[in-house]
Amino acid sequence: MLSGWRYRLISVLGVALLATGTVMAANHPVPQAVFTTYVPVFNRLDPTVLSGERLALVTLLTAGAVVGALFPLYKPRPRRLLDVVLLAQKRVLVGGLAIAAVGFYKWSWRVPRATLTMTVAVLFVVVPMWLVWIRRQPATDPSRAIIVGDDYEQIRRLAAETEFEYLGYLAPSTVEPEAEPPAERVAVVADGGDPGITRLGGLSRIEDALVHYEVETAVLAFSEPDRAEFFGALDACHEHGVAAKVHREFADTVLTAGDDAGPLVDVDVEPWDIQDHMLKRGFDVAFAVVGLVCLAPLAALIAVAIKLDSPGPVLYYQERTAGLGETITVAKFRSMVPEGVSATPSTDDENDRITRVGRVLRRTHLDELPQLWTILKGDMSVVGPRAAWVKEETLLEAETRSWRKRWFVKPGLTGLAQVNGVKSTEPEEKLRYDIAYIRQQSFWFDVKIVIRQIAAVVRDVVGFLR
Repeated sequence: MLSGWRYRLISVLGVALLATGTVMAANHPVPQAVFTTYVPVFNRLDPTVLSGERLALVTLLTAGAVVGALFPLYKPRPRRLLDVVLLAQKRVLVGGLAIAAVGFYKWSWRVPRATLTMTVAVLFVVVPMWLVWIRRQPATDPSRAIIVGDDYEQIRRLAAETEFEYLGYLAPSTVEPEAEPPAERVAVVADGGDPGITRLGGLSRIEDALVHYEVETAVLAFSEPDRAEFFGALDACHEHGVAAKVHREFADTVLTAGDDAGPLVDVDVEPWDIQDHMLKRGFDVAFAVVGLVCLAPLAALIAVAIKLDSPGPVLYYQERTAGLGETITVAKFRSMVPEGVSATPSTDDENDRITRVGRVLRRTHLDELPQLWTILKGDMSVVGPRAAWVKEETLLEAETRSWRKRWFVKPGLTGLAQVNGVKSTEPEEKLRYDIAYIRQQSFWFDVKIVIRQIAAVVRDVVGFLR
């Protein structure tokens, strides 16, 4: 990504030129005739082709409004590409509304409605493409990289062996040695230890550092790549669109491409391209909205049945682990007597606290309906590794090596493990399926899993009714 004044200048000039060119194109007689003839609603308008001073003023008004509306995007702040697209589209609409509002005043120059509509529609597409394109250009300054970690030996080694001219590193002021195994830990490193580059602060400053130094690449140097600090650093990189790398010797084959040249490999925290990202989110929203609307009467009946069957609330709330170790609150229809809950995974047959209505809900999967709201909010997806209860997660981590590999994608209502009938009582098998999903994930793979899950639910419902 370009940085500093170059990015500001190129982004502003590009938006201004796009706005000017789009107005000129929309003002041409051919687009005017086609738009006012074949587009519903606007086919009642007469073609309006501007010229001379009026065309110049309308062009200046449009370019000025769009350039001004996009002001927050001219600072080369690291962002995910999807965030750039959505923010740019929102700002283009704001600019269009500003142009329309100016036209209500008699003293101002009104932009013809057909010209304004065509201009905003085209800019809604081309401006995000432009801003994404200039962000994807090769970095002109190879020094926009930092090292983040708690392993001083790795930091020192990376600073010496890799190609980057690092801005500095982020690490705790002291790195405490662990009791076991002592051979795998380095000595205590006081603040100011010299790995050959400047210490920029502690790990808690990572987001500030990414923005302040306009970082393009963060190289991670953690002694244990499944610790909360590692996932916190990855989460910050993911949020701000910063490329995350690790040394090849410490790479996790699930999370990295594995074919990078050199000692560093990319951590694939964003395995979806932008098209699949938008398709997946659009599918999540559509699925959740349709489900909530169509199943609202059934949800009301379930709520009444739960209240009549046993005392306690209708909904049961649980803290669960989501992507990159974050915690979300998930709601389900209560299916058990509200007493102390054990974190140890168990089957329904082993649990005598499940109510009569609860057994029906679990058998037919209807206890999961409230999670459609969690999907609509964006905390979950329709397809992904199942979000584990926070307390259960601790037990599963202790029992299953590399359990945290599941954290690298957003949790889902269903997933590859679920459609294959694997439960939390089989953590090793569940992890195997979840990792297989992470490696294969795509929009169409999600669609296949959803179809299999719907078929399984239908079979379970029909089997219960029989």
